[in-house]
Amino acid sequence: RFIQGKNHKDSFWKGEPMTKQDIEPILKKHQNAGRDMLIPILQEVQEQYGYLSQEAVIRIGEFLNLPTSKIYGVATFYNQFRFQEPGRFHVQICRGTACHVKGSAGVLEALKRELKIDPGQTTRDGLFSLEIVACMGVCGLAPAMNVNGEVYADISTEKIKKILSEYRRKAEKDANSN
Repeated sequence: RFIQGKNHKDSFWKGEPMTKQDIEPILKKHQNAGRDMLIPILQEVQEQYGYLSQEAVIRIGEFLNLPTSKIYGVATFYNQFRFQEPGRFHVQICRGTACHVKGSAGVLEALKRELKIDPGQTTRDGLFSLEIVACMGVCGLAPAMNVNGEVYADISTEKIKKILSEYRRKAEKDANSN
């Protein structure tokens, strides 16, 4: 479960899944909402928790009086929505033209090997999730990677292990201080 910060990037993992009750504060802000508010509500839930849980989708359907299949249909149409909880460290790899030309395909393969996950997945320990993005808008830094908003430039397969090790150490240090 995320302890809420301003958004999911300011929150931290507590190991419990999101429940229907977790999204009630968001729904209360939209008391008389109709189906036209579906996307904004989905966006708010994802901004707050980092993903859309099955429980959240069901509760939003109840709230808007829409079938769950309709909610999933809309949410799967847009690639901005995720249905799996992001890791504590959300890794985005740019696959835009400049990054592609500069070797981001190899970096992506190194990330997949090192994390033992594919894009769209989260590691078993909940530390890392991996996402491919079309462009990060930092073409002069290609190939680029982003971890929780921190951009890493001129990424290479060699740099991947070092960067991921730093985040693992941070998680271990935080765990030991609690």
